[in-house]
Amino acid sequence: MLNSGWRRIVIKVGSALISPTAKGCSTRYLLAIARFISECRQQGIEVVLVSSGSVAAGRGAIAFPHQPLPINIKQAMAAVGQTEMMATWSHLFDFRCAQILLTHDDLANRRRYLNIDNTLRTLLANEVLPIVNENDSVATAELKVGDNDNLAAMVAIVVDADALIICSDIDGLYSANPRTTPDARFIAQVAQINADIYAMAGGSHHAIGTGGMLTKIQAADKATRQGIDTLIVNGQKADSFDALLYGKPAGTLFMRQQDRLSAKKHWLLHSLKSQGSIMLDTGATQALLHKGASLLAKGVVSIDGQFDKGDAIWLCDNAGKQLAKGISQYSATELQLIKGLHSQRIADVLGFCPSEAVVHRDDIALAN
Repeated sequence: MLNSGWRRIVIKVGSALISPTAKGCSTRYLLAIARFISECRQQGIEVVLVSSGSVAAGRGAIAFPHQPLPINIKQAMAAVGQTEMMATWSHLFDFRCAQILLTHDDLANRRRYLNIDNTLRTLLANEVLPIVNENDSVATAELKVGDNDNLAAMVAIVVDADALIICSDIDGLYSANPRTTPDARFIAQVAQINADIYAMAGGSHHAIGTGGMLTKIQAADKATRQGIDTLIVNGQKADSFDALLYGKPAGTLFMRQQDRLSAKKHWLLHSLKSQGSIMLDTGATQALLHKGASLLAKGVVSIDGQFDKGDAIWLCDNAGKQLAKGISQYSATELQLIKGLHSQRIADVLGFCPSEAVVHRDDIALAN
């Protein structure tokens, strides 16, 4: 059977598997995946499915032969294709399915984030299969996660999954692109994701996919940091799922990390969109990285962007490297006035001092 420690998994299926010809949905690859999901549930493992494919599934309904597709055409295709995609999945199961459509804004808003969590857990408790997709028919560029690999990682974190399984059209991670480098080496296991692992990633070669190996590694990075085993498997091969069901190796396993981020800090780092950045002096940088200290106004050198109190911002060193993300206690305009000052002088300059810290240590998540 599957890893005996897995009680809840998220499985992500991309457009290339849902709609191999980009002309509506196909069960060519989905039958094996559906059987795997059913077998997992019979073993008592809860499953959340993250499924791409709404735009590809709806292409036949909207006549537009030119490329690239304008946003309004894509959104119209997604509106049509989403129903076809859900119908396809529903027909493959003998249990109820539920549709969940999300945007980045839903995950970035703490209240909605918790509501999503509650809804997904309630569906799972009632043995309903949640099928999650980005809300492509309404999401704008500013609100989109952008790819369902990273969305799947975020969903896995929301539901506190034990494993994330990302279905690809290759066997897993290679040392180079196996389609262009014949001697590329297959990597069965990754203990920790670092710069060398990212360097192995390339772009998506598939015309209808929005992700490539890079987004899959990004997703694995997010998930493993939160203590979630992550697998990249070949979703075009039924043998991949048979191997998983019998506890045999399949694809590339990215091992969960021991130093798990708190739920709040992971949400801050990976779900909240930064509205600006501030540059720190050397002393503040050292205190941030090595002492776990709050950021004070005295350590702020410069401010970039327009943000308000309560917005997420990047904290950067004097070379511009992003060190951490935090929630600012001051607006950009206020920070311009108090940067470099001792905390005792804030009230003299602004007429008030809501916080001695510009960013409190409890609201800081280190980037590495």
